Order: sequence, then structure tokens, then C-alpha cells
Amino acid sequence: MSDMVSLSKRESIAVIAVNNPPVNALSLGVRRGLADCLARALGDPEVKAVVIICEGRTFLAGADIREFGKPPEPPHLPEVIDAIERSAKPVVAAIHGTALGGGLEVALGCHYRVAVGSAKCGFPEVKLGLLPGAGGTQRAPRLMGVKPALELIVNGEPIPAAEAERLGLLDQIVEGDLLEGAVALARKVAAGGGSPPRTSQLTEEIEKAKSQPDVFTDFEKSIVRKRRGFEAPLRCIEAVKAAVDLPFEQGMAKERELFARCVTSDQSAAQRHVFFAEREVAKVPDVPKDTPLIPVRKVGIIGAGTMGGGISMCFANAGIPVLLLDRSRDLLDGGVRIIAKNYGSTVKKGQISQEEMEKRMGLITPTLDYGGLAGVDLVIEAVFEEMSLKKEIFGKLDNVCRPDAIMATNTSTLDVNEIARVTSRPEQVIGLHFFSPAHVMRLLEIVRGERTSKPVIATSMSLARQIRKIGVLVGVCHGFVGNRMLYQYTREASFLVEEGALPQQVDRVITDFGLPMGPFAMGDLAGLDVGWRVRKARGKPKDERYSGTIGDRLAEQGRYGQKTGKGHYRYEAGSRTPIPDPEVEKLIIEISRELRIERREIGDQVILKRCIYPMINEGAKILEEGIALRSSDIDIIWIYGYGFPSYRGGPMHYGDSVGLGNVYDQICKFREEHGKLWEPAPLLRRLAEQGKRFSDM
Repeated sequence: MSDMVSLSKRESIAVIAVNNPPVNALSLGVRRGLADCLARALGDPEVKAVVIICEGRTFLAGADIREFGKPPEPPHLPEVIDAIERSAKPVVAAIHGTALGGGLEVALGCHYRVAVGSAKCGFPEVKLGLLPGAGGTQRAPRLMGVKPALELIVNGEPIPAAEAERLGLLDQIVEGDLLEGAVALARKVAAGGGSPPRTSQLTEEIEKAKSQPDVFTDFEKSIVRKRRGFEAPLRCIEAVKAAVDLPFEQGMAKERELFARCVTSDQSAAQRHVFFAEREVAKVPDVPKDTPLIPVRKVGIIGAGTMGGGISMCFANAGIPVLLLDRSRDLLDGGVRIIAKNYGSTVKKGQISQEEMEKRMGLITPTLDYGGLAGVDLVIEAVFEEMSLKKEIFGKLDNVCRPDAIMATNTSTLDVNEIARVTSRPEQVIGLHFFSPAHVMRLLEIVRGERTSKPVIATSMSLARQIRKIGVLVGVCHGFVGNRMLYQYTREASFLVEEGALPQQVDRVITDFGLPMGPFAMGDLAGLDVGWRVRKARGKPKDERYSGTIGDRLAEQGRYGQKTGKGHYRYEAGSRTPIPDPEVEKLIIEISRELRIERREIGDQVILKRCIYPMINEGAKILEEGIALRSSDIDIIWIYGYGFPSYRGGPMHYGDSVGLGNVYDQICKFREEHGKLWEPAPLLRRLAEQGKRFSDM
């Protein structure tokens, strides 16, 4: 018997208790313990019913994914659950915390399910590119109906106990002590006699679904846009359909077949990589866990524009008061109106109440007075991307902020060290690069300066979690990690168009790959005038081919993108749908002629490699320079900041999956064709020669 699972008795009721911290994962020891304790309880003539409960903070929270990829050892979870369901003595699951994935499947194998009101139930497997593989797709629709089961399994989000009870997933919500409530129910059902109800034998909801032949096709249509490119949601639907079309045992076999296909797929490997990468990203090797944090009770934001307003909402959403500063009353009032409009939109969608909106708006105080910043614990500058302006602001902050206050810049490209040097306390300066729209995007690049203190770093990483962001620590260089790689991507996209492709072809290849939009549609959304003004200020590079020609020529014509109704594409009034424009094609052909480039047909695979491989190459340089701590950190930045598809694992994981030797060889060929811009990174060359991956580092 496993020491992770214990057996005790409450008179005639056996209590099987699981204790496998931190989340009671269904590891081999837990599975063995459950099987052994159940067998002992069933063999004890004094035992009339069984309760399965967990110690610690949660019920069984799913499979131990550290066991994925290893040879499975018996007892397998479906066998344990079948033994529970076949029990002649009633078995009651007592749920607190969360019953997730395999944990919920164990509960569904029990004859009754009770939970505390704060509990949640769900099947998150789809987020790992998987489906419930221990009967979840077969038992859930029998209990709660096909459509609710599809929503629970395919969405991957847990539902609260009250909803689970309403849908029939739970039999009872326990007020007071959970164990006492579960034991009371066990005594009651044992006294009633008869065979306990077995979920696998329920037929009412299955028969209902058979009379609704369109339920599966309709559901699949409803998720097409949101789940574009993901394979696991389709396999989940297929498995639930098997519950309707096949007898239970055959349905179980189909579920296992589909699970096996998912678990060995590239998509699941990529999504599991992302799962672990999200947890790894919070670890900073030279910043100990016990580093003291700076309390952040009030925040100042400088700049009431799009970024400043969005950042203000992030802190107000977390209940942290904000002092929002700008240089004029008109700018402040305009910024507050946009914040109110954004909150109003969430109220209309039913995501927050009007009362909650007013509460959050009440936490944001507009001001014109820098003196008010003397009382804040953190101030974030979010003004236009101009070094002289940022230096001027940090000079003022140095005079008004408390000595222990954190002074942060939201710069997306500029040198944080140069900004810090205008202050008398560079150790308090850090970059907090939010992504637009700041109140929506989950990524926060935390830019560590050469003198940024460890408490400031630790506080920033902790604060990211508090405001529901994924904070990734990066070093200082132009564009940091995300935008530095983005330049390589957009550079090649522009060159491809000069050489023979068209914006709509490049964008189609990239969206087919899985990004939400291609580089040209993205440029139109962001505004072509932004990059144009930056390039004008910096000047054209003297020693390399210039990649801003098309964007600059469009911007010079006032074609700024969606904001003007014309950019790389044209846009109908009130629409964000890009429409190819013959005028742009004419301009592109003219530019090619001026550059003396003979246009040619370019295949989709060449476009894909020309856009994605330079990102991988640049990521290798970033790693070697120490700008990013781990290749997986780069993947997280690109998934949560730029929409790189999680089912491809991020650009660095994608490079690993393609094979770094293949990536390196192709980059060498591109260097021969296109010159030194394609010089392979030394790290990429070494790993390719050694047959290693970025993940091996």
C-alpha cells in the first residue's frame, strides 16, 4: 500500500484519504494506494460504504504530467476508476479545492459526488493538447448531457460547484464539514440498499443526443474561430460523439485510441512545453526566493494615452489605487473617457457589473501635479518612445519620488540603462514593457538594468502575478527580446514583397501557420506612421539592405493603416477586414523596379522559412548574449505577446521540433542567396553540429 493514501473507518464507513502534496496528482503511488485501499475496504464485512477524500488544499487535481512520455506502470487510471465504479458498496467522492482532469474522472467513477461550495470541477486536458483519457468523455455526457459536456471538455475551464450541481455533475453541496457531510450521505445510501448507480450505465442523456443529430456539427462550427489550428478540441468532440454512437466499452476504447494519438502528437508536446515554461519563467537564478519585496500599495502612471490608460486598468483591476498623470487636462480627460469606455464594454459583455466598474474607476485618480507622485510606491512612465522625453521625466521623478520607490519605464525598445543614468538611484529603475492593449495582453517584459536591485526585480516579478500578467525577465538591448526578434520577421516579410510576393500571400502563409494575423495586417493595426517616424529619427542603416521602403512610402501617402482606412490594405468604414488594394500592388511593383529587383514567384514554404527562421536565429543570439535566461522564456514572450500559436510551442521550441540542423542548413543557404543578414548565430551552429536542441541547454 502507498504511503500517499491511507484507510480509516468511521464506524461502518471506510474513508480513503489521499495525501500527495502539493496538488494530490494521480501519480503511480496514488493510483496503487487507491486500488489497494479500495480492495481492503471492499473485503471488510464491517464496511458498508466508502468515502474518497483528499488532504491538503485540493481534491485530486489530475494526472502527474511528469509521467508523460514514460512507459505506463499499472494500475492504470481507467482500471482504478472501473474498480471504483464496479464496487458493490457505494462510493462517495468528497471534493474540495479542484477536481480536475483525472481527478474529476475518479469522481465520475464514484457513485455519488459531494463538494464544498468553493470547489471547482473541470477538464483542462485540452490545454495540453490532450483529451480526458480515463472515461471523462464517456461518463460526463451521461451525467450532464452532451452539450454541457462538450463545453466543459473542449473549453478546458473549470466550473464552480453550484453550476456543477445544476448540471448534474454533483449530487450535493455540503455546508459545514466536508467529511462529515460525505459520511452522512454514505450512511444514508448504504442504508437504502440496492445496487449503487453506475455512471456508465446511464442512458437518458445519450438517448436525448441521438434525437439531436446536429449537436456535434453545430458545436464544432461554434469553436472554429477560437480554436483555429488546434487538433485536441476536434479529438475531444470525436470522443464525446463516441459516447453517443457506441456502447460504453467501445466508447472507452475509442477514447483511449484518441488519447494515444493526442499524447504522441507534436501539438501536445508543444503545449506541454508551454505548460512547464510558464512555471519556469518565474525562476530567476540569482534572485533568491527570500529576497525582500517592496510593498506596492499605490501606483503612479505617467501618460494617459492608450498604453498609460491600459496599464492603469491593470492595477485598478487588481484593487491597487492609481494616480494617472499627464501634461494637460484635455489629455487626462480623454484618457479617462477611453478607460471608462473600455470598462463599459466589459459591463455590456457581462464580464463585470456596473458596480464593479464604478469601483475600479474610483481607484484611478487623474492629476496634473508631479508632486502627487511623492506618495506612490511604483511609478511607470508610459509616454511616446523618445529618449529625450523619457530622460526629462525620469529627472523629475528622481526629485519627487521616495528613495525606496520603484521607477519603471514602459519603453519597448530604448536603453533602460541610459534612462536610469539620469537618476541618482539607478538601482531603483527597471523596464516594465506592457503589450498593447495593456489591460488585455498577458505578457509583461521585465527589463533588468545593469544596476537594477534584486528587491526591485523580485517585486516586479511578484507584481506581474498580482496583476495577472506573465512576467518574463530580460536584459537590455534594442527591442529587448520580443521586438528585437520581431524586426527580423518583418524585415524578411518586406523583402519577400519586394522580391515577388504580395502582402496578402505573406499574411495568408503566416495565419495558416497559426499566428492571429500576418505582418502586414499587423502593421496596419499598429499604425504604419509609428515605425515610419522611428525610422526617420534613426536614419537608414548604411551597411545593410533597408527593409522599411514599402511601409515608408505608404506612410508618406498618409496610408497609416486601419486608422486612416488605408495601409497595406484598404478597409471599409467601421470594418477591420483587410481588402487587397491594386494601388498597393502597383506601388510594390514600382519599388521593385526602382530597386532593380526582378520579381519572381515565391512559394509558401519559402515564405514561411524566410519569416520564422530569422526569429529562431536571432533568439539564439539573444540566448548567447544572456538577454534571455532560457529558450523557453523566449517562447513565452512570443506566445503571450505576439500570438505565436501555443500548439507550435513558441519559435525556439518550433526550431527544436523542426531540427536545429535543418534550420541551420537552411539559414546557410539563405546566406548564400541573400548575404550577411543571414549569418547563422554561433550558438545555433554549435547546437546543430552537436545534434542538440535549445531545450538541452
